[in-house]
This record gives sequence, C-alpha cells and structure tokens, in this order.
Amino acid sequence: MKNRFEFFGIKAPERRAIQRPLLLKNNLPVKGEAFYLIRELWEEPQRELHYLAMELLVKYQKQFDKRDIQILEYLITHKSWWDTVDFLAANPVGFYMKKFPAERDRLIEKWLNSGNLWLQRTRLLYQLKYKSELDVEKLDEIVNRLKGTKEFFINKAIGWILREYSKTDPEWVIDYVKKIPLHPLTRREALKVINRR
Repeated sequence: MKNRFEFFGIKAPERRAIQRPLLLKNNLPVKGEAFYLIRELWEEPQRELHYLAMELLVKYQKQFDKRDIQILEYLITHKSWWDTVDFLAANPVGFYMKKFPAERDRLIEKWLNSGNLWLQRTRLLYQLKYKSELDVEKLDEIVNRLKGTKEFFINKAIGWILREYSKTDPEWVIDYVKKIPLHPLTRREALKVINRR
C-alpha cells in the first residue's frame, strides 16, 4: 500500500467478522442514509473503514438508479488506490453498467477522456466478472484507446481483464494478443493462465 493510508491493523477475516452484523439485511438503513454513511466512512483516514463502505454499497446495488453513478465516481476518484478501485470496478460499477447499458457508452467516453488514471482503470475492469457476457468489442475499443501508455496500472489492468477472459475464451485472447501490439507486462499478464495449461 506504499504507506498511503492509515490502518487500524485489523486483518481481513477479523474485519469481516466484526462488520458482518452491520451488513445483515435487517440492520441496513434506507438507501439515502446508507449513502450518507458511505461518504462519512470514506472521509475517515483508516482504510478498513473504506472497505466497510464499499461492502455496504454493494448491498444497495439492486436499488441503483442512474444518478448513483455520482457516488461511484466519487469513491473511485477520492483516496484512490488499486485495492478500492478494483473492488468498485468489478462489483458495483460492473453491476451498474449492466443495469444501465445506455449510460455505459457515455461513461466510456467521459472516463477515458478524463485523464484520471483510476477512472480509466475502472473502464478496463468493469467487465472483470462478466465471463461469457463480456463485450469483446467494447473491450477492444477501450484497450485500443489506452494501449501504448507507460502507466503501470493501466498496462496491468489490460493484462488482467484479458487473463480473466482467457478462462472463458482462451482462443480469443491468444488471437487478440497476437494481433494487438501490447506492453510486455500486459502480454505476460494476459497469457498467465493459458501458459500454465
């Protein structure tokens, strides 16, 4: 974590055990109160509270409306680092994009043009859990817009989404890596699972 954040020092299994009662359906506040609490938790310095905020947010995914992209963008762009951004991208953002596909196209443009590394990484990773539902045309469009960068977190994310998709369609990933000029780090990441077979 490069000493970027304060920690209480609570290990993940213990933290999950502590917060489990708070996340039970019967203990959850109404959505508006929850989103206020999520912002309040995000303002605290300790990283464990940020993790709690994200896991609380996931409990409200089914209640998302279009305007809730605002809280997602806020969490992605504040106190940003790979640990929170990757969770947000693969979970609530991935859910939001499926629920509001028309917003997806608008956000691809907005986030890719933002110059914000973490919004761009989110654009790459929102399909991480989609498996056979992954839109390869959208992935190709985003990769082609971002490839050629020297930014580690972008090159790693391109490789990671390709590696994850290789578990679903290894032939597509092999062909893609052959035809697209990719950073060596990206190429290694993309073929990790395939090369272990």
